[in-house]
Amino acid sequence: MGPMAKAGGAPPAIRLLSIPKEGERVLAPTRRPDGILRKPIRIRAGYVPQDEVAIYQSKGALLSKSSEATVPPGYDPDLAEKTKTKSARRNERKKEKRHQAALEKEKNMVSEGAEVQYQRCQTLLQNQWKSQKPSLLARILIRKFQHLKKRIDVHVAIHSETSAS
Repeated sequence: MGPMAKAGGAPPAIRLLSIPKEGERVLAPTRRPDGILRKPIRIRAGYVPQDEVAIYQSKGALLSKSSEATVPPGYDPDLAEKTKTKSARRNERKKEKRHQAALEKEKNMVSEGAEVQYQRCQTLLQNQWKSQKPSLLARILIRKFQHLKKRIDVHVAIHSETSAS
């Protein structure tokens, strides 16, 4: 039976390749390891792969993300600072003065403490000088002065940090 063997002598059905519509794509056939070709893959217009689809988020989740501000709705921090009362501003200045006074007192205590320790060490060394051998006394002096120098350096560093801030 040939192609014209159908009833009525109609021409044989010609198999047409489907022509992609507007926006569609056709991926070319690929070859399997055994040599057979896979069918071409047709991707319709508007198709988004499942990996690229955005995760669904409810309206509540979207609303909470959009208003991530930590202040209540309608609160304007700039306006709140401008509308401070006279007593509130005075209290703020008092707090700042107290804080500054505490820092100054701490600085003075640190420097006075270092001087007092230095004087104690000096008197102690003078007393030991009279009562001990010079070689042993020299070792003790070196250790004491090194220790005192370290402590003074620490106090100076603390003092410089507090004065810088």
